[in-house]
Amino acid sequence: MDNRKATVKRATKETDISLEFNIDGSGQWDINTGIKLFDHLLSQMVKHGLFDIKLTATGDDQHHLVEDVAICLGKALVEAMGEKRGIVRMADAAVPMDDALAMVALDISGRGYARLEMTFQDNDLFGFPTDLVRHFLESFATEAKLNLHVRIPYGSNDHHKAEALFKALGRTLDAATRLDARVGGELPSTKDLLE
Repeated sequence: MDNRKATVKRATKETDISLEFNIDGSGQWDINTGIKLFDHLLSQMVKHGLFDIKLTATGDDQHHLVEDVAICLGKALVEAMGEKRGIVRMADAAVPMDDALAMVALDISGRGYARLEMTFQDNDLFGFPTDLVRHFLESFATEAKLNLHVRIPYGSNDHHKAEALFKALGRTLDAATRLDARVGGELPSTKDLLE
């Protein structure tokens, strides 16, 4: 559990992705997907989750690229956690950004599920379709095998809503993946199984 890192490579006819991920980092990132807003959102997640990430990704369109980055990130999280022994497992965070508030709760349960209550106005994401935020979260939750609940109860600026959301996701992932000394090396499950 001292080396909670993962390297994931994914090459298809649609995308080519290389990802290095460290759960126990310091919030350092080197991200280049070719989609500036997506890079910005991912850097917010990494900075506020105190992860380290190196990501390069190219693709034939934004949809395929965002989906495959989510898949790779989910795989990296699962690999880096290993058997999940000693993790906190469940966490939540609420993050405001000016007019917007985003709330994230998750359980690293071994079961992928996403419940998303968020409305975007498509008003200011500079060519990045807001539906890709939804698609990223669903793909990530499925591949990371976690229950992910997201709610953005209000906000008028889509950029603020999306940024608050990715910050909250980072904080929640950080809290849920932390090692709890009280648990020791046990699994945080009455079943003694987390897939």
